[in-house]
Amino acid sequence: MIVTHKLTRRFGASEAVTDLNLSVSAGEIYGFLGPNGAGKTTTIRMLCGLLRPSSGRIEINGVDLVSRPAEVRAITGLVPDTPPIYEYLSGREYIGFVASLYGIDPRRRDELAEHYLEAFDLAHRADELCKSYSHGMRKKIHIAAVLVTSPRVLFLDEPTNGLDPASARKLKDVLAVVRDGGTAVFLSTHLLDTAEEVCDRVGILTAGKLRAEGTMSELRDGGDASLEEIFLQLTEGPGIDANAAK
Repeated sequence: MIVTHKLTRRFGASEAVTDLNLSVSAGEIYGFLGPNGAGKTTTIRMLCGLLRPSSGRIEINGVDLVSRPAEVRAITGLVPDTPPIYEYLSGREYIGFVASLYGIDPRRRDELAEHYLEAFDLAHRADELCKSYSHGMRKKIHIAAVLVTSPRVLFLDEPTNGLDPASARKLKDVLAVVRDGGTAVFLSTHLLDTAEEVCDRVGILTAGKLRAEGTMSELRDGGDASLEEIFLQLTEGPGIDANAAK
């Protein structure tokens, strides 16, 4: 569902992302890990069409993103770290607004809205203005709105930031169901325990380059190291460029 080939983004003389090769399948949660400044958010912005690559190629469901962006956006959803909430809409109205942008049938919209409002414990606050919501509630209402559009590819940038432990647990459960429904989930996080718990595969990015990629078993390579130990080894040392071997 998500394929990149030598994806690169430069800002002036600096390369934020360099020759990035990724492949994420339908029905998979892919964890994108890296220290601050590694290039994770830049990558997600390119994959969503918000930032044009300096070079390289992006295909979403076999469609070239740069040449056919509208087709790609129709099947993708994005949950940024800070959601773009309209404060003078109620939570329910905000979900309806996002659904209208995707042409979701009203009956289907209302059915899914109620499901996700209940799943994220928002039903009792759904008719209040978003301006009254905490950061965590704003994030949950935006996640609910995106999920109501039934995206085939879902991008999440630090999705558990600002969520209390109970809400983070509910989000993990919802993502597992979405994944099992065939959606490709691309999740950027700095919380290694979250990645180890919910992701089918992970990629570790440092200085814009993919240093390692695989399932936990593949990354351990026969050992019993935790994801934290593997992450620190790769990000604090020279590491191995995973793209160089492809």
